[in-house]
Amino acid sequence: MSEKKKIVSIEDRIPKLKQARKKKANRRLVFYLSIFFVLISIIVYLQSPLSDIHRLQVEGNEFLSDDVIIQSSGLTVSDNIWRIDKDKAINQIQKNEEVEKVSISREFPATVTIQVTELGRVGYLQQDGRYRALLANGSISEKEWSQPKSDAPILYGFSDDEYLEEMAEELDQLPASITQLISEIHYKPSEDSKYVIQLFMNDGMEVQGTIRTFANNMEAYPSIAAQLNPDVDGVLHMGAGVYFEPAKKKKEKDE
Repeated sequence: MSEKKKIVSIEDRIPKLKQARKKKANRRLVFYLSIFFVLISIIVYLQSPLSDIHRLQVEGNEFLSDDVIIQSSGLTVSDNIWRIDKDKAINQIQKNEEVEKVSISREFPATVTIQVTELGRVGYLQQDGRYRALLANGSISEKEWSQPKSDAPILYGFSDDEYLEEMAEELDQLPASITQLISEIHYKPSEDSKYVIQLFMNDGMEVQGTIRTFANNMEAYPSIAAQLNPDVDGVLHMGAGVYFEPAKKKKEKDE
């Protein structure tokens, strides 16, 4: 006996086909409506105060204040975060002589971050009764101070740009913890060497060294100074060799 095949009439299939097509059309309609409302929301957001900058922050700066950098950027909290001209703002900030590199990033929902890399001040030079900063690249700032800041030593006698630039490079290599120990640096060239310098430390110690090995030698200063008797005056030589010369012996040699 052969099996009877179940036959579904076209009348039974049509309602199911109509229902499937209707569901597919509804899903398509929901999809297009969702895209429409997303686009409308984006347009409304971009045109509303919600897309304005609510926070301007500066990172990486040590010498320049946040206000100085933000003001030079030309950006304000009333600017639209997506319409700011980053290249223009960066160029404006880089006009400051103490700025080496700048980048600007947006952070959702309404924060703009200005990342700054400064050249930094490695010393101060006295000129006509005023003080100008010696920057890490060897240039001298146009900005003047009536009194030097305490963040870097004062340099005297550096009239030759070549040796001044080398001194700036060496100072830039020193960690801040060492630089802050130095009060003054005097350029004292001799017939034997044009690189001799004399340092006066904030702890009262006098140090004689050389520009060429300055950074490497001075990193050892704290540990060497800790071994010396603070009640004995003299000069700590940190050039080709390291040794302490008491003041009495130095006086006899000078005579």
